[in-house]
Amino acid sequence: MADETATYAHSITPQTSLFDLRLGEIWQYRDLLVLFVRRDFVAKYKQTILGPIWFFIQPIFQTAVLAIVFSGMAGLSTDGVPPILFYLAGVTAWNYFANCLRTTSNTFTANAALFGKVYFPRAVMPLSVIISNLIQFGIGLVLFLLMYAFYAFGTYNLHPNSTILLMPLLVVMMGFMGLGLGMLVSAMTTRYRDLQYLVEFGVQLLMYATPVILPLSAVPEKYKFIMTLNPMTGVIEAFKYGFLGTGAFSGSLLTYSASFTVIVFVIGLAIFNRTEKNFMDTV
Repeated sequence: MADETATYAHSITPQTSLFDLRLGEIWQYRDLLVLFVRRDFVAKYKQTILGPIWFFIQPIFQTAVLAIVFSGMAGLSTDGVPPILFYLAGVTAWNYFANCLRTTSNTFTANAALFGKVYFPRAVMPLSVIISNLIQFGIGLVLFLLMYAFYAFGTYNLHPNSTILLMPLLVVMMGFMGLGLGMLVSAMTTRYRDLQYLVEFGVQLLMYATPVILPLSAVPEKYKFIMTLNPMTGVIEAFKYGFLGTGAFSGSLLTYSASFTVIVFVIGLAIFNRTEKNFMDTV
């Protein structure tokens, strides 16, 4: 009996090593992860009139506004691509990253009541958000592919290429970049609640520093370096280049994005795991 008690006590005690990521423990709770994914996806539009149709309506309206304002009124370049298709490509990729970052950045504060009652690896919660957002991204990608087919079989000359094979890698990078940054912010918001508000409008502002609105090739040379510092720039450019055949895609830019993703995910998960042992005292 004493041995069982010792084993149980050890299993619920957070590790003290900063870089003990406890990935094996997360795998042991994979069934709970699936339940959280189902809950997040179903609950999102559970009591709405249109239900899952909102997954299509949101990117359509967002794309239409961008096309009218920035292409129609401001006359900004879209690299010769139809504005609707150009902006929808950027919106589809950007929204997945942004949703992952926003929804994981308040993990501790939003789930404090649940965390205080039962033990499970806290990282399961943000991981479930990433997967449920991945389902939403898949729906948005279907919408983009339908629009893409409409223009491809029309009079527009699109140039898809082999870079499109990098799509799985780009999706992983978008998800884990948002997850790493979100877990890092979530750990910090246990002490500094202001960060929640900073993330909300910060993500919106950051979109204007990526090639969602303006292609990298059309950015003035003196500002181009600043935009390339944004790790999402390489991902967005690769996404657009693979499907549309336009843009300033480069392997070095994508390598920088991949390196940033790995570093921020490892640091974010380490600090997230470190924070979970005492966050109830500060939330």
